Amino acid sequence: MDTILQQMPVVIGALNKGFLQTLKLFFATLAGAIPLGLVISMGSMSRIRLLNRITRVFVWIIRGSPLMIQLLIIYYFPGLVFHTPIWGGGEDGRFHAAAIAFIINYACYFSEIYRGGIQGIPVGQEEAGLVLGMTRFQIFWHVKLLQMIKAIVPPMSNEIITLVKDTSLARIIALQEIIWAGQAFMKGSQGISGAIWPLFFTAVYYLLSIGILTILLNRLEKRLAFFR
Repeated sequence: MDTILQQMPVVIGALNKGFLQTLKLFFATLAGAIPLGLVISMGSMSRIRLLNRITRVFVWIIRGSPLMIQLLIIYYFPGLVFHTPIWGGGEDGRFHAAAIAFIINYACYFSEIYRGGIQGIPVGQEEAGLVLGMTRFQIFWHVKLLQMIKAIVPPMSNEIITLVKDTSLARIIALQEIIWAGQAFMKGSQGISGAIWPLFFTAVYYLLSIGILTILLNRLEKRLAFFR
């Protein structure tokens, strides 16, 4: 017990540093995937047949393959093709590769949620808007958008909570997120080796993060309840 108390400041410091990297990846993914997902959903609903098919095949490939494989391909494959690591060997390079992989992956999942939300709105509303002389963009922006947001909040909340836990997959390319930081003390880090208890502490970070997100997303869902 005395040994654990002595090790605690070192472990907490390392976990805090890893958790900051986890938060960076989380927010970078949301910032990129939320708008990109909307763009992809428009492609999958496009009346241009070629664009529609290409988009749907792309989404099928991304959703049908493991995120871990996508991380490995995005990080290592360009270097094998161009014979030079385009991401570099540092932590920043690994972060950029991980962020791009996560953004593409989650954008495809978000796109299907967007598509379901948009197509779930009665067609009569669009027809009424066209009769009134509105453009399709105006109908989407002024009529459909808020209704779509209300419909997609619950499934989007699930994906966002899953994203918090999926950030741990980034350690496959040696990104030093919180799980990496906790596991390092088992292998030998900063004079500590064979210690498994730091891994249990990482669960506390995840539980707190998910708890806060759940509260915020539930409040958002209640604020949008006036569409019922």
